[in-house]
Amino acid sequence: MKIVFFGTPDFSIPTLQMLIDSKHEVIAVVTQPDKPVGRNGKVVFSPVKQLAMEHNIPVLQYEKIRLQGVEELQNLKADLFVTAAYGQILSKDILEASTYGVYNVHGSLLPKYRGAAPIQWSVINGDKVTGITILKSDVGMDDGNMILKREVEIGENETAGELFDRLAVIGADCMAEALEQLENGTITFTPQNHEEATICRMLKKEQNKLNFDMPVAKVKSLILGLNPWPVAEMTLKEGRFKVYRAEIVSGQKVDSLNLNQNASVGEVVLASNKHGLVIKCQDGFIEITEIQAENSKVMPAKSMLNGKQILVGQIANE
Repeated sequence: MKIVFFGTPDFSIPTLQMLIDSKHEVIAVVTQPDKPVGRNGKVVFSPVKQLAMEHNIPVLQYEKIRLQGVEELQNLKADLFVTAAYGQILSKDILEASTYGVYNVHGSLLPKYRGAAPIQWSVINGDKVTGITILKSDVGMDDGNMILKREVEIGENETAGELFDRLAVIGADCMAEALEQLENGTITFTPQNHEEATICRMLKKEQNKLNFDMPVAKVKSLILGLNPWPVAEMTLKEGRFKVYRAEIVSGQKVDSLNLNQNASVGEVVLASNKHGLVIKCQDGFIEITEIQAENSKVMPAKSMLNGKQILVGQIANE
């Protein structure tokens, strides 16, 4: 089949690589426009564009694909469009511009978590299970008919970034299976139960401030779900800190460390290079295990406390 691939970030790469290595022909790649990055404003290509260029695949980029891309995509006369984290909504004209329509790799078990950032929200919400859905895209937000689903357990201490990488590979495998079903005539399309649908919103930078006035399990899930972006942050007297990983302090460890059960929410109850950095939450204690001080690198909290003193008794974000 002649396939046009739509994708932009690292999540898209395994699916594009699978298509390149397959018997199918990737006749073009569509990715988001190049954007300046960093303080010097250097223009950086998306991971998908870089891979496409390495394989001499034509690259198409549109600021607004619904307005600029319809005619060009129709003229490609592709058999199928495949999407994986492209980043723009496709219009009805584009959805109908190839013989078999648009097959999409989505990072959740639909109809749960339609929309942006499904992987991050599954971690933030403390889900134990998530997965990949391959669907035939429709004009609505991830509401098309499902082709196949694959369930995946979320690790106890798995970050959104780590889950992102795992699901990207699984998504490519699922798409390969869907293409095989299409070719051998065994493909089926299952409508979603729209009454069970949930929509997840795009993450924003300002959502990263830690709130310790929550159950400790929710605090941990938030920290893991915001890693690697936008990364949870807290402010102490010693400055602002990015928090990458954390663990719930078990009851036995609470007793062995003699932590103050009457501490205020957000209070730093322990800060030592031997026992770590521990903060009181609504119903327990959280140990910050991986942290980044301002103008420093990411490191284990105990290592940071070798050279930086944190005042016990202060309230975070006060």
